[in-house]
Amino acid sequence: MSDTAWTGLAVAGVTAAYALTSRRLSRTPVSAAMVFVGFGILIGPAALDLVSLRHDSEPLRTLVEAALTLVLFTDATTVRPTDLRTGGALPGRLLSVGLVLTIGAGWLLAWPLLPGLTGWELALVSAVLAPTDAALGKSAISDPRVPSLVRQALNVESGLNDGMVLPFFVLFLAAVPGTTYAHEGMAGAFWRALLLSPALGLAVGGLGGRLLTVSVDRGWVAADWRQIYVLATAVGAYTLAVVTHGSGFIAAWVAGFAFTYALGSSGRTTVEVAHTTELAEWLGGLLAMLSLLFFGAVLLGPALQHLSWRIVGYAVLSLTVIRMLPVALALAGTGLRRPTVAYVGWFGPRGLASVVFGLLVAEEHIHGVELISRVVAVTIGLSVLLHGASAALLAAGYGRWYERAAATGPGLRESVITSVTARRNRLGPLEHPPG
Repeated sequence: MSDTAWTGLAVAGVTAAYALTSRRLSRTPVSAAMVFVGFGILIGPAALDLVSLRHDSEPLRTLVEAALTLVLFTDATTVRPTDLRTGGALPGRLLSVGLVLTIGAGWLLAWPLLPGLTGWELALVSAVLAPTDAALGKSAISDPRVPSLVRQALNVESGLNDGMVLPFFVLFLAAVPGTTYAHEGMAGAFWRALLLSPALGLAVGGLGGRLLTVSVDRGWVAADWRQIYVLATAVGAYTLAVVTHGSGFIAAWVAGFAFTYALGSSGRTTVEVAHTTELAEWLGGLLAMLSLLFFGAVLLGPALQHLSWRIVGYAVLSLTVIRMLPVALALAGTGLRRPTVAYVGWFGPRGLASVVFGLLVAEEHIHGVELISRVVAVTIGLSVLLHGASAALLAAGYGRWYERAAATGPGLRESVITSVTARRNRLGPLEHPPG
């Protein structure tokens, strides 16, 4: 049997095994990301050597790009403009002040810890590790004991910051000599990635949403094919940007906003839009877990064989100071208590977006690529372990603190009801969309 066949069998086995025990594992500190990353290390060069970046780069790139495309598109469909203004604009603060300061802090602290990298390569490291992934600490935003204001802020932040980091990632990559974007320069990258790609995403998403609305109103589209149509829209936006040498990820992200706006402007409710994009969301989640599996194999496993105190030190700082200090500054003046600020600051897991960006950088021919890949891999791996293991425990502890604080202080800032909660209460039980 070929290595490819053994790899396929291993992937199917891991996926099936987790599926069969998923409910049981959900009651333990062991997260899905831990399982898939752990088995990834096992099938990689560090152990069984069934898959490697050198021999399997093309299928791996296709997998992770498909995963991030669907996640960006579906994340964008779940966010409404009012969500950014709710509760003192907490998500807006995290996505503006917090994100910029995180990238800046990551760049500054990389200077003394990662010698040998150029200034732009250090900036690239900080951009790769800036986006967060709520799926890696699911209990932190799903535990009903955590106030809805906090859960919404974390959810909206993780849903949008991967798309907002993309312009920084593209520009920093274009500034590093020898990369695929370098021949165009920063001006060319700005034009194609930051102007052309959003325009294409806006056109494809808006037109796609409008065509679906017409088809639904006339009874032309079946309910199951409506969800498949969403996949085609996301892939179409990505591909159109790629063939015009732009950023497919930015196009897919913007297309998600435009698609939802087109559906919403026709009178579709939030629940109807969510039902329409359900298949794309589930498929994106599955591909994300498989991406973590191969991340463990081709990046984390080899990186663990070349650990140094500098790499581990930067990884620890990335998950603590580089994340938590900017969050504290971004939330200053909001009236939130210290436990809340600490909770929001800690739960910034690094996940799919950082994996994809890291793999894209790993394929570039730049002198610091090995160090960059190791730093990114160790940081993500440490995040998978620490955020996954602490999510349920800290959510329960923080929830108990909030219950006591709310009972003694009726004017608690954290008690504000978010627009998401209000909207769910107004819509009531799940509706079944027409058609």
